[in-house]
Amino acid sequence: MAITDAAEYAHLCEADVELLGVELEAIRRDIENSRGERDRAYIQRAIAFQRCLDITARLMIAVNRSRPGWALGTAALATAKSIENMELGHNICHGQWDWMNDPEIHSSTWEWDMAGVSSQWRYAHNYRHHVFTNVIGMDDDLGYGVMRVTRDQQWRLSNLFQPFRSILLAIMFEWGIALQGWESQQKRAATGDDKSALTRALVRKVARQAGKDYVIFPALSLRRWRRTLTANVAANVLRNVWAYVVICCGHLGDGTQKFAPAALEDESKSEWYLRQMLGTANFRAGPMLAFLSGNLCYQIEHHLFPDLPSNRYAQIAPQVRSICARFDLPYTTGPLVRQYLGTVRTIFTLALPDRLPASDCDAPKNPAMVLAGGERSW
Repeated sequence: MAITDAAEYAHLCEADVELLGVELEAIRRDIENSRGERDRAYIQRAIAFQRCLDITARLMIAVNRSRPGWALGTAALATAKSIENMELGHNICHGQWDWMNDPEIHSSTWEWDMAGVSSQWRYAHNYRHHVFTNVIGMDDDLGYGVMRVTRDQQWRLSNLFQPFRSILLAIMFEWGIALQGWESQQKRAATGDDKSALTRALVRKVARQAGKDYVIFPALSLRRWRRTLTANVAANVLRNVWAYVVICCGHLGDGTQKFAPAALEDESKSEWYLRQMLGTANFRAGPMLAFLSGNLCYQIEHHLFPDLPSNRYAQIAPQVRSICARFDLPYTTGPLVRQYLGTVRTIFTLALPDRLPASDCDAPKNPAMVLAGGERSW
C-alpha cells in the first residue's frame, strides 16, 4: 500500500531523519567542492567517443555489404544512440555539467537525439518526476499513464492489456517520452498561444528527427537506402527498449515503494532524501554497463543527487550504502536480469483484479534487496 509518512514507515524519529539529511548533504558538498578537470575531461571524452561511434556505425551500415557487417553496424548505432540519450542527453539536461559554463554542454542548450524536445522533457522529468518521485497522481513516470503499478491505483478492465502495453511502450519509448513532456508543458501553459508554440516545437523536432533517420541518411545511401532505413529503425527500437528496461528497474521493480500525496505534507529536504531512497532501486553493473545505462544502475544515488556528475555515482554509492546500514534502511539492488524480471512480475500481477489470488498483493519483495548493514534479505 502507498506510504503516507516515509519516516514512520522507516521507523525513524525526527532527529534520525534530520541526521540522515545532514550526512547526505555532506556527500553533496564533498562532490561539489571536488568537481574539476577530471570531470570535465570525462564528459568531453564521452561526447567524442559517442560521436565517433555514431559516424563509424553509419559508415559500416552504408558501405559494408555483408549481413554480419549490417548487424554489427546496427548494433553500434544502437549503442551510440543509447550513450547519447542516457549518459549524455539525460545527464546533461539534469544540469550535471552546468558548473563548467560550457555553452555546448549545458542543460539549457543540449538537444538530444530522440523525438522529444529536451526543454519539454526537463519539466516533466526534472520537476514532475524527481520532485514527486513515486507519488501516486503526481509522478507521471509511475506507470506512464498506461500501466497500473500499485494496488493504490484503481483497477480497470483495460489493465488486463497492460502486459501488451508495456511491450509497445518499450518499442516506442522515445515517442512516449516526447508526448509525456509535451503534455506536461501543455498543462502548465498559460495561454493558447503558449500551447500552440509547444506543439509547433514538438512537430519541428519530430520532423527533424524522423527526417534525419528515415529520409536523409537513407537517401545518402542511394541504392542501399532500404538497408540504411531498416538499420536506423532497428537501432532506434533497440535504444528504446534498453532505455525502458533501465528506467523500469529503477522505479517499478520489487522493493521500490509508492507514496500517497499525504507524504508530501510539510516535507523537509531530509524527508525528501528518505523518500528517494525508499522509492528507487539500483542494479549491479561494471564500468561498461554503467556507462551504457547512463550510470542509472545507480538510480538511488541519481535520485539523491540528480545534478551531480554521473561519473561520480560509483564513488558515492558505497557511502550511501553505509548510511543505509547505519539507519537500518534498505539499499535495493541486484543483478539486472533479476531486477527487470521483478518489474515484469509487477506489471503482470497488477494487470489482474485485486480479488484474484494472483494479485492478492503487490509483487513480493526481491531477495536481492539487502539491508547493507547485515546482508539481510527481505
